[in-house]
Amino acid sequence: MTSNAASPRTGFASTLVQKGALLFGVVFLIVGIAGFIPGLTMDMGTMSFAGNSSMAMLLGLFQVSALHNIVHLLFGIVGILAARSAAGSRSYLLIGGIIYAVLFVFGLFVANMAGAANFVPLNSADNVLHALLAVAMIVLGVLLPRAGRTAR
Repeated sequence: MTSNAASPRTGFASTLVQKGALLFGVVFLIVGIAGFIPGLTMDMGTMSFAGNSSMAMLLGLFQVSALHNIVHLLFGIVGILAARSAAGSRSYLLIGGIIYAVLFVFGLFVANMAGAANFVPLNSADNVLHALLAVAMIVLGVLLPRAGRTAR
């Protein structure tokens, strides 16, 4: 007989790292949905599928397009699915953090720039948020699994 502690799958969102992944997943899902809701997203009539021609602004701050919103929805679904296991949750947080770090660096070069390079509309507010997400996800991906082991 094996104990739950030895099992890599410990139940849906039962460890700290799983709860962290679930939280990020739910937030990304909400943000993806909010990007399609008039009132939460200003200038919906200017939203394009992709590119910097979309002047739709989530909460009046973050430049979004349909593709940008779909990416948030997918990122949210992946986070919720990853929360089913501790290893999946850790991977989601670490890989997601790395993706957001790359997106932050990418955004430094293309934010507010016209042209095909800015295929996901990014502005300065997006860049700040991506930097914060990168740090938060990577730190949580490293610390939460350790905190879960010491709490037992």
